[in-house]
Amino acid sequence: MKYRAGGVFLFLLAVWSGQVLAQDAPDKQLNVLFLISDDLNNYLGCYGDPRAKTPHLDRLAERSVLFDRAYCTYPLCGPSRNSMLCGLYPNSTGIHSNAQIFRQSIPDHRPLPQSFRLAGYFAGRIGKLYHYGVPRSVGTNGNDDPASWELELNPAGVDRLVEQSEIFTLVPGQFGGTLSWLASSNSEEKHTDAMMAKDAEWVLERCARETRPFFLAVGFYRPHTPYVAPKSYFEHYPADEMPVVTGIEEDQADMPAPAFSTSRKVEREMSDQLRRECVQAYYSSISFMDAQVGKVVDALDRHGLAENTVIVFTSDHGYHMGEHGLWQKMTMFEEATRVPLMISAPGARNGEVVKAPVSQLDLYPTLCELCGVEAPENLQGQSLVPMLKNPEEQGRGWALSQVQRGGRDDRFFGYSIRTPNWRYTEWDGGARGRELYDHRNDPREMTNLAENPQYASTIRELSEKLAQAVQDSYPPSGESPEVKGSEWMPMLVYP
Repeated sequence: MKYRAGGVFLFLLAVWSGQVLAQDAPDKQLNVLFLISDDLNNYLGCYGDPRAKTPHLDRLAERSVLFDRAYCTYPLCGPSRNSMLCGLYPNSTGIHSNAQIFRQSIPDHRPLPQSFRLAGYFAGRIGKLYHYGVPRSVGTNGNDDPASWELELNPAGVDRLVEQSEIFTLVPGQFGGTLSWLASSNSEEKHTDAMMAKDAEWVLERCARETRPFFLAVGFYRPHTPYVAPKSYFEHYPADEMPVVTGIEEDQADMPAPAFSTSRKVEREMSDQLRRECVQAYYSSISFMDAQVGKVVDALDRHGLAENTVIVFTSDHGYHMGEHGLWQKMTMFEEATRVPLMISAPGARNGEVVKAPVSQLDLYPTLCELCGVEAPENLQGQSLVPMLKNPEEQGRGWALSQVQRGGRDDRFFGYSIRTPNWRYTEWDGGARGRELYDHRNDPREMTNLAENPQYASTIRELSEKLAQAVQDSYPPSGESPEVKGSEWMPMLVYP
């Protein structure tokens, strides 16, 4: 039987009736509260950002192990989310673009929430976990995976249903992939993310009454463009105090062309005032999302669930706000590939920081190990449990990210490997350029050392490590699965 969020009545019958409860579940089996933001970089106070006003995430960091160098596998929503939830690199899921899900390419694979569901957990989703077209798919199931959940809640607030005509956008009529923003005059509770937080409070209240463990995933839409938040959040970030990146031409001079080929003319031609307003709106959306995270975590605490629950907070990928002359995502720079990652778990060294590079692929095996849930044998990540117990553990020691360039007849990949001290990137196997950045002395990745003969041995070592990592990112067959039928699961949208 499958139960959907068409009504509260069905939900109550399905989740807590004696017919479906896992009566034989062991006492004190750990729950999971999986929180994910959309298009969020590390503009958070707990990551050292001096402007960010994120008190709720900062408090969550204090009760979590914070991973300082966590990276996505692909800086684009669809590939990243499918990769993270499947525990496989994009070369093994076959997903390299949006509006696709893994059932088109690896239909028999068992994703993270389904593993928990099959282990007797109540598995529920609120908002965006797999890919959604934002803002058009807000309020729908988007490109979801029905087998992953027994509850799906898809609220839509004024930011989707009412305010679109008021939103400023660089390209008229475009919002999801275009820089756009609005300081909303509507009250907080009318916005989609606030409605999701309210739904999560409701679900957690009922989970507290039962013995069945839960895997509850809450996928917030902010700060994804359009950056819409109540006006009160914009007041925390005066536009004239927002930074404007300078020296872009000098910065790009030593980069290969694919490194910044995502730069769009409409973004390059923005005035400094528009740049400041854009940064203001992005920060404001982060603070608004932060407040909603606070409501959900407070509900967990209020209902006495925190001591027996693993809390995860992350984002699907990073985001540019003008660095290197770039905006949004789809690059191999630190800004687009680095993500926030916090894990609060019973018995972990909560309040400490892990410096070793890790990947979002690692979440699947980590949560399974923590909760005693069987994981598929083909997962490509490492368990982070040793790091949760000892933040000095180094684990794999690197993280791999990739991105696609070119058209249908000239497609190639850029791969980047991040070690504790270096970022090394090859475009088309190095044929279209290489990049090397020394993070000990150049954390903003301003000076490309790839052509400096002084670093020849470092490049040789990293190139070999990268080549092996790329080879291992494919399934055992050595070929990326083929995505079958782009219309297999069409995206549902409001008219």
